[in-house]
Amino acid sequence: MTKLFDSVQIGRYTLDNRVTMAPLTRQRAGEDGTPTDLHKEYYSQRASAGLVVTEGVFPAYSCRSFPGQAGLATDEHTEAWKPVAQAVHARDGVIFAQVMHGGRTSHPDLLRDAPVKAPSALATGGEVRGFGGKTEGVVPEALTTEEIAQVIEEFRLSARRAIDAGLDGIEVHGANGYLLHEFMAPNSNVREDEYGGSPANRARLTAEIIRAVAEEIGADRTAVRISPQHNIQGIAEVDVDETIETYQALFEQIADLKLAYVSVLVNDPESPVATELRQQIQHTHGWPLLLNTGFAVVTQLDEAQKIVDELGADAAVVGRMLIANPDLVERWKSGAELNEPDMATFYAGGPKGYIDYPSLEKAHVSS
Repeated sequence: MTKLFDSVQIGRYTLDNRVTMAPLTRQRAGEDGTPTDLHKEYYSQRASAGLVVTEGVFPAYSCRSFPGQAGLATDEHTEAWKPVAQAVHARDGVIFAQVMHGGRTSHPDLLRDAPVKAPSALATGGEVRGFGGKTEGVVPEALTTEEIAQVIEEFRLSARRAIDAGLDGIEVHGANGYLLHEFMAPNSNVREDEYGGSPANRARLTAEIIRAVAEEIGADRTAVRISPQHNIQGIAEVDVDETIETYQALFEQIADLKLAYVSVLVNDPESPVATELRQQIQHTHGWPLLLNTGFAVVTQLDEAQKIVDELGADAAVVGRMLIANPDLVERWKSGAELNEPDMATFYAGGPKGYIDYPSLEKAHVSS
């Protein structure tokens, strides 16, 4: 039996297996971002994954990223996450909240009259999503150093709310073209202060947020997700050496922290950038590595096994197959038939395509 189904230690937690759930945008919250019973059912259904990571949640209304996004910005949000955490724990699961700032991908109508902010006054060059639909992204305002300090504080407070709600940890979202990725990429960060102009400076904000979260809740409950050379939403990390230098600088700035894990999304895990960063994460710094290779393809069992058995990651990050198969680990173990994900319902709202995929148990009962 592959070690994909073996236990593994991340931070203070022992995971039952090495199949972890990716943070997946599902847009099921209302305008105020409060989680509902749908979130409770959705996440608890998938608690048999070694680790469940929530969709990216906003730490303040001024950085919300898309309609239907859940938040960890208010006391009401904290209270609403409590039954979600309790339901996951009742099924012996471990759940981290991913916390994110939308940066220049935010739409003005999401922000409750706050302006769109980013490292520099540069638009994505593409569409962004608001309550009224998709429109061309606006040119954001560049964050001042005082506003950057506020962003760090918002992440810290959001981490505290997550732990107060009973969630197990925080994954800082530094990937996929959102604010922290915008700071690290040279084409979206043209600042000339201490947060721009060099790889070390571009990595500074992400490092400072990780440190603030770790100081608040413990490094062993703190993680980060990165996606080097995932050139979406206007990001262009094209120079191999500069990309490696930027992420190496990030790692060096947090080298003293015993993080729970580093989650890496890459198209080619054997590319020069991915190979070098994997080496640094696991061997130079000794952090557990969660690896996600599902850029444009669905991660099937053979790929998840390769990630752990051949590439040496501590766990495989799986997205769409866990949307469609709440009990994916059991299905993969037993060779059972798999549900296919219905992409039309990914962002549709409501229970359809969210909590109604049948488990093996329900399928057997119905047959």
